Amino acid sequence: MNTQPKRSVCILLVSLLSMSLLAGCGNDQRTDDGHASDQSLRMQEERARQVADAWRASAAAAAWAQGYYPMADAVQKPESGWRSKADERAYETKNFVLGGDLPSTAAALGKVDWGKRKDLTRPLIGAKKAYQSFALNRSDGPQLTVTGARLGTTTIMTSRGSATVPAWLFTLESYDTPLKRVAVTPSKLPKPPIGQARQGATGGLRSIARLAGTAADGRSLSVKATHGSCDDGPIVKALETDESVVLYASIKGAESGTCPADMIEQNVRVELSQPIGDRLLLDALTGRPVPFGDPKGAAPSWT
Repeated sequence: MNTQPKRSVCILLVSLLSMSLLAGCGNDQRTDDGHASDQSLRMQEERARQVADAWRASAAAAAWAQGYYPMADAVQKPESGWRSKADERAYETKNFVLGGDLPSTAAALGKVDWGKRKDLTRPLIGAKKAYQSFALNRSDGPQLTVTGARLGTTTIMTSRGSATVPAWLFTLESYDTPLKRVAVTPSKLPKPPIGQARQGATGGLRSIARLAGTAADGRSLSVKATHGSCDDGPIVKALETDESVVLYASIKGAESGTCPADMIEQNVRVELSQPIGDRLLLDALTGRPVPFGDPKGAAPSWT
């Protein structure tokens, strides 16, 4: 007798003809129109609340409140803007050449200053390492030429608001304003007070890839969420408390059966009832803060 419960099953198929990986479209409970059921939504929200409760008054939250965690690009374009589409293309493709000398020595430490007597001393990266973080390409296409650099300052948005930080100011050939690269290193991410949820055990909950931006008034966020090719895209909701905003993502319109195991990244806008301020932005699935930018990219938001 078959004693296994009835449920939808993820099926992995390897086609002998195309050798393409196929994967099923989920095992969470859904209504006939492909949307998450009320039970699934309750499971997702309950997990979000568990994450918010775990971080509240935790040692990790205290460490986060005292650290430096950038929430904007570490590389900043020249204030004068790009002179041509070719230069803009060179920047986007990270196609740079070095046409001068870079400083070989600099201060080992620098200060992150939030004003109102709030500051933090952090290690600095050298000019060469800063240059290598954005000059990743040497192709025959459009190029930008760096002719030198000096240590200065810039402002950047962080988890604690806007801060003035040390930055390498790279001079570009034919430009009056420099390309800036933040020189101060982010703080180490504190160990989360709650572990990652088991995929599939939280009503179809998915992780948030990263924060893409915050509205000027702080009342909405733009995040990158993932979905597959056999659904109608991601849904991202927010559980707000006085201390945190916990984002929980799922997908809508998922088809049953098999579909290509694609991972599509999509921009999703999330409206908040109050400005984000200095509240923690957390991911319900992982239980961790949502990073800005690609953690594996040239300028991740933290180490």
